[in-house]
Amino acid sequence: MSFPLLTVTAAVPAVGAILTAAVPAARRTAAKWLALGVSLVTLACAAVVFARFEPGGARYQLTESHSWIKEFGVRYELGVDGIGVALIGLTALLIPFIVLAGWHDADPLETSSSRWRPTQGFFAMILMVEAMVILSFEATDVFLFYILFEAMLIPMYFLIGGFGDRAHTGTDQNAAAQRSYAAVKFLLYNLVGGLIMLAAVIGLYVVAGGFSLPEIIEARANGSLEMAGSTERWLFLGFFFAFAVKAPLWPLHTWLPNAMGEATAPVAVLITAVVDKVGTFAMLRFCLGLFPEASKWATPVIVALALVSIVYGALLAVGQRDIKRLVAYASISHFGFIVLGIFAMTSQGQSGATLYMVNHGISTAALMLVAGFLISRRGSRLIADYGGVQKVAPVLAGTFLIGGLATLSLPGLAPFVSEFLVLVGTFSRYPVAGIIATTGIVLAALYTLVLYQRTMTGPVKEEVKKLPDLRPRELAVVAPLIAVLIFLGVFPKPLTDIVNPSVRHTMSDVQQQDPNPEVEAAK
Repeated sequence: MSFPLLTVTAAVPAVGAILTAAVPAARRTAAKWLALGVSLVTLACAAVVFARFEPGGARYQLTESHSWIKEFGVRYELGVDGIGVALIGLTALLIPFIVLAGWHDADPLETSSSRWRPTQGFFAMILMVEAMVILSFEATDVFLFYILFEAMLIPMYFLIGGFGDRAHTGTDQNAAAQRSYAAVKFLLYNLVGGLIMLAAVIGLYVVAGGFSLPEIIEARANGSLEMAGSTERWLFLGFFFAFAVKAPLWPLHTWLPNAMGEATAPVAVLITAVVDKVGTFAMLRFCLGLFPEASKWATPVIVALALVSIVYGALLAVGQRDIKRLVAYASISHFGFIVLGIFAMTSQGQSGATLYMVNHGISTAALMLVAGFLISRRGSRLIADYGGVQKVAPVLAGTFLIGGLATLSLPGLAPFVSEFLVLVGTFSRYPVAGIIATTGIVLAALYTLVLYQRTMTGPVKEEVKKLPDLRPRELAVVAPLIAVLIFLGVFPKPLTDIVNPSVRHTMSDVQQQDPNPEVEAAK
């Protein structure tokens, strides 16, 4: 039996979460260092997965398969394609920075009458979320994926509701109520989506007789498994609804601004840069793989919903007064681009969507974590409470600017490549949709530059004069993220080489080819 590398990669943070939670209450610092060490070991395992994956090899590699619930044909079945490898790398890369950025977010509040917040639990739940997300990117058994898809909601609920943002303008009681509301809304939205998906999972078992994704895809390809058109469409809608909630796609997005606004900045990054990627990843792997005809049937409506997400999210970001909610609405717009790229049904669009998942995760992490450092200094999330920060904290302002420029997809930074591919791939098949989507670029420039202008430039406000610049720990969080943004902006080839073969497999599943460019005959 070959070494179970995929299991080990997910097991390291899971075991680390248990060990971190077991650290004695008085040794909070030891728990932090243990969590950081575990996240770095997980990153090393992900690097080995990246190195061992062969882009030109089999579709699913490093596979593992063991019987789990034999009576129902459920297996512990793992395997990664290029898309999964890229997202495992993103997850493993971001978690150490999330841990380091949240170093003091769960420390006791000496000036507050609220109960002591368990530091060990905070970092243990972050590691547990990492384990579940990585395993969801590896799972090729539909039922196993569903269990992970739902189970990750539990630690996320407690991270949002129990460890909320301390920069709140209201009373402690009001802040607790809003955290509870955000956590419950997050849980209910995703649970409803999950229950609908469960019905579709059961329906898939009735039709296909099993849960193995590779086997179902192969059976559909060779004609040994046929689904009635109406059955396939209903099953597709059950899966897609759950993934659209997680993504989040308009109009199922409303939980995200509340969750990101009330969570700490590192947890907000965990939500939008890591957990939400499971939704868009699953659209590529399960919706297009299992239900190719239904995916093509639903494409016009999904493209329209993606365009609404792009424009609507960007417009609401322009009007925000809260820094964190602005980033949340910007993320809704960016997820619209990702979904648009997936359902453009072109190789450029799907490659761009996968790169967008990775690049959006890194750019949002950079911007949100710097914003979190800024908010922790001033104690306010309101844009109007800032001004002239670049004069008193130039390094903080400079890193904030780079994170913002990455968010608006400035050429030379990583998101530009992915957004360009999505727009090219969309325009080649749906020109009108491509034109409408470009408005999101203009609006992104508007909300990003206005945010920077109102917070970082102009006269220095009295409350801002004594703000310290980034500390060494904070620089250790931000500097590597900016370096990755620049590296992937000028040299995306390591990612595209891994992603493109998997995209070709997906295009083959839905039996689509790229449109031929129309070239006028020479006169």
